[in-house]
Amino acid sequence: MLKIKKISDVIGKKVFTDAGDFFGEVEEANLVNNRVESWRVRVGSGFSSLFGGARGVIIPHSYVKSIGDVFVVSQFAMPSSGREEMPGLPEE
Repeated sequence: MLKIKKISDVIGKKVFTDAGDFFGEVEEANLVNNRVESWRVRVGSGFSSLFGGARGVIIPHSYVKSIGDVFVVSQFAMPSSGREEMPGLPEE
């Protein structure tokens, strides 16, 4: 596992779901008490319709699976309206 020492090393990294779909790009980290609470991600064109045309979303850090050459987030970070389009996700 790659240890990131600076948040600036993560800004601009490509974000993928754990299913391998391109999700977007990291724009910013949201800190609380010197710890990363969440990440602001600029959504790629393939997912923008799931978010009502929003240009970005906030992903809680608990949904981050891996940070290395790319940023990997859990599919559970996706809104429930997109679950029927993504196979393998449990129904709510």
